[in-house]
Amino acid sequence: MRIIRLKDVMATTGLGRSSIYKYAQDGSFPKPVSLGGRSSGWVLDEVEEWVIEKIAQRDEKLREERK
Repeated sequence: MRIIRLKDVMATTGLGRSSIYKYAQDGSFPKPVSLGGRSSGWVLDEVEEWVIEKIAQRDEKLREERK
């Protein structure tokens, strides 16, 4: 299991800082893990799973549109 920092989350998802925190707060994105003090990070597997889910949602929508 690997923890990644905000910069890497932004690079992986294409989302900006405020969007990441907004989506994490509303439950539609993985929540950060406290690393002590003011440091936090995200579990890489959870972020990658979120990306995979977004791709699957896109693909499902495309399949429905083609019907």
